[in-house]
Amino acid sequence: MVNLVSISQALLVAEHLSFSRAARVLGVRQSAVSRRVRELEDKLGVSLFERDASGVRVTEAGRRFLGRSGAALAEIDYAVKAAANAGRGAEGAIRIGILSSLSNGFVRELLARYRKAYPAVAIDLVEGPACEHIARISGRLLDIAFVFGTPTAPRCDTVLVWEARVFVVLSECHRLAADEIISPEALLGEQFVVSRETPGPEIHDDVIRRLAAMGHSISVERYGVGRETLMHMVALGFGISLISEAGIATRYPGVVFRALAPAEDVLPYFAVWLPGNDNPALRRFLSLARSMSQVRAIPVVPAVAS
Repeated sequence: MVNLVSISQALLVAEHLSFSRAARVLGVRQSAVSRRVRELEDKLGVSLFERDASGVRVTEAGRRFLGRSGAALAEIDYAVKAAANAGRGAEGAIRIGILSSLSNGFVRELLARYRKAYPAVAIDLVEGPACEHIARISGRLLDIAFVFGTPTAPRCDTVLVWEARVFVVLSECHRLAADEIISPEALLGEQFVVSRETPGPEIHDDVIRRLAAMGHSISVERYGVGRETLMHMVALGFGISLISEAGIATRYPGVVFRALAPAEDVLPYFAVWLPGNDNPALRRFLSLARSMSQVRAIPVVPAVAS
């Protein structure tokens, strides 16, 4: 039998790429973590980590096993919370897929109001790209997700809940940093730097497609970094970037955000869910989302059988 505690400790080692740091987080000795992980590897018959003097690296077999195990443990954790809520006579649980930032915008306000209105509902948040969220909804692993752009979601209902302005991310030394509003034409010839992580590709692809339509070639470098590192790269002069207004509340040294004109040119954000999902917590969440929506008179797009 594979011990779930051993798997959770291996996941922590993979997160920190260090046995010692994982042990400090757990409040146990490093030798205890090393022993559990080694026993797990012996039972599996594969090495999850490569260990040397420079540190720890996850093997390919480890990446596959821990990726699937992490998702499975998250489901177990959710099931335990949902069962505990039911045992207390509480109001249920809801699983929500989000893009990345909760620093600002509609989804942040929606979650704040929902928690205030229904404090007994357990909320499980999952970050990821639209395609993964829609697959999880179809597999009933999520109740609802918020995605950028018009989603391709067979069998799902969708509704436009928010439209966000696009902002240009500039070094504070950039020639356009003094402008409050920047026209798309002013960005021609600029070097764009893009995160491969959601929602960076979606936002950039949408805006850069419009720039390319003007008849100019656009230079884009994509990096396997998160938003924070990308912001620092902009500050260091690697190029400029783009961001939704949902992310501009977080400030970064050496970086300024400037609105992209025109103001009517916005990014659509949709809610996606299965019409047959009868989770009462989801129904209350949808009702609140509709009442708060900054986009009026937008009908639900009904599910289409695949």
